[in-house]
Amino acid sequence: MISQSQIASLKPTQVLPEQFEQLTQFYRDAIDHTPEMERFGRWIYGLHPTDGMILDYIRSASMFTVEDKGELLCAFALTPSQGSDYHDTCWGRALADDEVTVVHLLCVNPRFQHQGIGHQAMELAVDLARKMGKKAIRLDALACNTPAQRLYESLGFQRRGTAHWFADNVGWTDFYLYELLL
Repeated sequence: MISQSQIASLKPTQVLPEQFEQLTQFYRDAIDHTPEMERFGRWIYGLHPTDGMILDYIRSASMFTVEDKGELLCAFALTPSQGSDYHDTCWGRALADDEVTVVHLLCVNPRFQHQGIGHQAMELAVDLARKMGKKAIRLDALACNTPAQRLYESLGFQRRGTAHWFADNVGWTDFYLYELLL
């Protein structure tokens, strides 16, 4: 268990290329040990996420971790712009791709789930987006991932639409698209 004062003092650290193996093992372990992963997140390592995906985020300086006393608590990617797959949504404000940052691969160590780590990680992502001068932070979540939806909505994210996309781990499925204007 981690205390609320420890959670409040957590800071994100950019992942370096030499941390790739440690990070991929973190995601594998989290997938294997997260209760109800098959029901909500539906991640299957190698399909989503993949080594290539994680390596691309690291190489583009978009991958972050949060640690406490040397233990990895969570990880997430924060890209400096949105992709074209986000263009067909009725967002709260029309913005250029580079005015938006997008959260990907938010993952909390299963030993620390339900303790506020995911909430703090998202607050840290929002702070990073503000420091980058972004006007919005956006993300998508599987329509079946109700725990993630509750987290995003508790932080003020607004559901702006639904997309029917193909993902290697789930096939064609619905995603909810969220936005927080900064």
